Amino acid sequence: MDEVTGAQLIAESLKTQKVEFMFGIVGVPVIEVAMAAQAAGIKYVGMRNEQAACYAASAVGYITGRPGACLVVSGPGLIHALGGMANANMNCWPVIVIGGSSDRNQETAGAFQEFPQVEACRLYSKFSARPSSLEAIPSVIEKAVRTSIYGRPGAVYVDIAGDMVNAKVERDKVRDVSCCPPPPVSLAASAAVEQAVSVLKAAKTPLAIIGKGAAYGRAEAALREFVEETGLPFLPTPMGKGVLPDDHPNCVAAARSRALLQADVVLLLGARLNWMLHFGLPPRFNPHVKIVQVDLCAEEMGNNVKAGVALLGDVGAIVTQLLVSVRKHGWKYPADTEWWSALSEKIAANAKISKALALKETLPMNYYPVFHHISQLLPRDCIIVSEGANTMDIGRTMLNNYLPRHRLDAGTFGTMGVGLGFAIAAAAVERTKIKPQRVVCVEGDSAFGFSGMEVETMCRYNLPVIIIVVNNNGIYSGVDPDTWKEMAKMGDLTSVAPPISLLPEARYDEVMTAFGGRGFLVRTAEELRDALQLSLEDWERPSLLNVLIDPSSDRKQQEFPWLTRSNL
Repeated sequence: MDEVTGAQLIAESLKTQKVEFMFGIVGVPVIEVAMAAQAAGIKYVGMRNEQAACYAASAVGYITGRPGACLVVSGPGLIHALGGMANANMNCWPVIVIGGSSDRNQETAGAFQEFPQVEACRLYSKFSARPSSLEAIPSVIEKAVRTSIYGRPGAVYVDIAGDMVNAKVERDKVRDVSCCPPPPVSLAASAAVEQAVSVLKAAKTPLAIIGKGAAYGRAEAALREFVEETGLPFLPTPMGKGVLPDDHPNCVAAARSRALLQADVVLLLGARLNWMLHFGLPPRFNPHVKIVQVDLCAEEMGNNVKAGVALLGDVGAIVTQLLVSVRKHGWKYPADTEWWSALSEKIAANAKISKALALKETLPMNYYPVFHHISQLLPRDCIIVSEGANTMDIGRTMLNNYLPRHRLDAGTFGTMGVGLGFAIAAAAVERTKIKPQRVVCVEGDSAFGFSGMEVETMCRYNLPVIIIVVNNNGIYSGVDPDTWKEMAKMGDLTSVAPPISLLPEARYDEVMTAFGGRGFLVRTAEELRDALQLSLEDWERPSLLNVLIDPSSDRKQQEFPWLTRSNL
């Protein structure tokens, strides 16, 4: 009689649903689930914090289109993962969280780490359930995975009672559940497509905005054809970078403010008019702008600005529909318009300003020379993970992406602490490829602190991630070592130290060397280039470059402050 345990059913069901990666922290009652996952052929990465584990699993979902699994223990373990679930839902990335929970016969009795986990996860996920029996596990796992990738992608949760993990059932009593197919592809209504093309043809200052929804939707080939045949200028959102290369002649990212403000028609492709795009409202947008909105989610249509034309469905398929219509009409936006001239003029002016800032060699260095030297050495095909305040904002403009899904950052939720989890996920996925690509994680010192212990995870699994900590001794800004010493003389630092300050010149590089990776303390441009070149040549272990910059270094003056303003 062939029997199977609950742990085996969970693992085998995940594998059947093409879940290839699991991240987590084991303990009672889920240790056997991790072991069963490895036996089933799922790669298990043990992390140091459940939040980072959930970030990693969600990044796998975005990169591969199939959810990663996050395995957590009951109570506090699950609660730590909620941040990752919320982040996945806000980013629209698929992830499946498997949480152990109290034994069923101890419910309401004050069991170890007892918590209403299914109910708690409903606020942070698309689906939250506990299998009623061992026999139900495959069906629940299939529904969870299907829900995570169908419609608007997001987080799902499956609760496993502790007494179900090692319980056994006869295998022939468990119904086979096949793998759910990829999400069905839906098209926009033909009349709406024709209307959208008519609006674009009538535009004097059109603009396409490419969001991370287009990256997730694998729309890059269709979008390249569409942009090049229509001649439209395009602007990528932060994680829309690389869907088309940042150095594409139609990319107007360097004239972002002017493009948004003066566009009379915006073709919104897998992007949302939320805070990242200033809600589509003045003073950042033309008050009379017409929006042609392409989105997978009907509820997103018309948010903040009424859609002039709503195209509901798969972004890649709809772009192909638009391209067919454009070809039928024989239309292309002219390259010799005043609009293109104005955008090109602004791009050239901003490039001149950025170049002057980048070539301004001072000691200590500021952000711009640091990013200038990094950009010169990074491979075109590398995956860039970025988080921090100024580090992420300036890095977005100076570190180009040339391939889709090759930029991971704080995202829609503006979450700090995602960087190392994302980098681990990207490196784990790249390791499975014949020709892996480098993963470079560019962090502010504050952002690094959220999940810095994950460098041990990188060292343990020999993941050759390159971490560059742009260290300004604080959150937004800090103070130099001499000022810190003087403040310490003034009294208790909890009373006198600025709340945004961190320990000056902290040796983050030594954290990496403590676990066997390579650490570099960097003060000059030459040291930066040498350390980065050595790190790029080393595929055997991770590296960390601790780049000390001027604590008062800031980004260049912004025309519109928006979320970059400071109350200090």
